[in-house]
Amino acid sequence: MEGVTEFDLAGIRRDFPLLSEQLHGRRIVYLDSGASALPPHQVVTAMATYQETTHANVHRGVYGTAEEATRLYELARKDVGRFLGSRSGADEVVFTKNCTEAFNLIARSWGRANLRSGDAVVLSEMEHHANIVPWQQLQEMLGFEIRWIGITEERMLDLSNLDELLDGAKLLSITATSNVLGTINPIAHLAERAHAAGALIAVDAAQAVPHAPLDVRALDVDFLAFSPHKMYGPTGIGVLWARAELLRAMPPFLGGGGMIKDVRLDGFVPADGPQRFEAGTPPITEAVGLSAAVHYLEALGMEAVHEHERALTTYALDALESEFGTSVALQGPPDGPERAGVLSLTIDGIHAHDVAQILDTYGVCVRPGHHCAKPLMRRLGVNATARASFGIYNGTDDVDILIEALHATIKMFG
Repeated sequence: MEGVTEFDLAGIRRDFPLLSEQLHGRRIVYLDSGASALPPHQVVTAMATYQETTHANVHRGVYGTAEEATRLYELARKDVGRFLGSRSGADEVVFTKNCTEAFNLIARSWGRANLRSGDAVVLSEMEHHANIVPWQQLQEMLGFEIRWIGITEERMLDLSNLDELLDGAKLLSITATSNVLGTINPIAHLAERAHAAGALIAVDAAQAVPHAPLDVRALDVDFLAFSPHKMYGPTGIGVLWARAELLRAMPPFLGGGGMIKDVRLDGFVPADGPQRFEAGTPPITEAVGLSAAVHYLEALGMEAVHEHERALTTYALDALESEFGTSVALQGPPDGPERAGVLSLTIDGIHAHDVAQILDTYGVCVRPGHHCAKPLMRRLGVNATARASFGIYNGTDDVDILIEALHATIKMFG
C-alpha cells in the first residue's frame, strides 16, 4: 500500500527531540499520543526562553518583566480562543490544571448552581472517567438523575432513544472522540438535539482538538474542554471554553488570590471574566508553551493534519486486518469518517500489559490498561487493551514496525 506522502513527515519528526533517541537499540516509535503527545522543540524553547528571560507572576507586578509575563499569558488565551473559533475570543477561555479539572469546574460551578433533585444529566457509556466521576460526586450531593447513552455493536453511540434521554435533562455531557474506540461522535447534531430539548451540551474534546479542525461556533456547543498535553503542548495546564454568558453567571470554583475583585471581612466580590476561575498563581510557563503549540499546529494546518491521520488510520486498519484477521481484535468502529487514529488491540490469551512490554522491546510505545474508561471496558467485556494512538509525527513505517512487533508477540506466546 502506498505510504502517506502529503505531509513533510521527515521535517516534522526533526522538530521532536525525543524521536532522535533510541529505545532498546531501536528508533522510538511513539504510538501513545492519546495519553500524551510529544512536544516539539518550538514548545520546549518557548517555555525555556520565558523562564530564562521573562519569568514573573502575572496580573500583579508593574515592572517590565511582570507586564511582559502578563501579556504572554493573556496572549495564550487569545491564541486558544482563535484556534477554537471562539466568538468572544479570550473572554471565553479559562485555564485549568487539566481537562479533568475543567469538568470538575463545570460540575461544581455550573452544575451546583443549576441542578436540583428531579433534574437529569445525560452521559454516554464511552466517557472518560473525567466526564463521569465529577457528575457522580455532584449527584451524591444534589440527587439529580444520570442517564446513559449506550453504544451499538458497531461501537457508535446508540441514539435511537436520544429524545427520551434528553426529555427534561439540563445537560448532555459527551466526548467528541472516544479515547478507547476512536469513535468520532456527531457533536453538531447532538448539540442541535440537546438545545431542542432545552439542555446545554458540554464536550470532552481531549481526543479531538489535536487531530482535526474544530470550531465551537459551527458546532454550537456550550462548554468544551481539552488537554494541551495531547496537542503537543505541556502538561500542567488545561482549557475550558464556555460561552461568555455562561461564564458570567457561574460562581467561582476555587477561592483565593487572583480570582477576586474585592475582599472584605464580611465577604468577597469575584473578578469578572475567566479570571474568576483562576485562583492563585496560574500555569504561566505552561500557557506560553500552549501558545507555541497552537502556532505550531496552525502552521501545519489542521485540515492537513486531519487528512494525514485519516490516511494513516486507513493504512493501519487495512494492515492489521490483512496480517492478523480476527486474531488481533480491534475495539472500535470500522474505517470511515467516524473513525479516529486510536487503535485499541486485544489478543486472545495475551494480557494487554504483556503485549505492551513486548512491543517496547521493538521501540514501540503503546498504552496498556483500561484507559480511564472502566464502564466502557465492562460494556466491551474486556479488562484491558493495548492502545496505539497516532500523532502528526507518525507514518506508515511506524505501522509496519507495530505489525512486526505484534507478530513477534504472538509468536512468543504461541
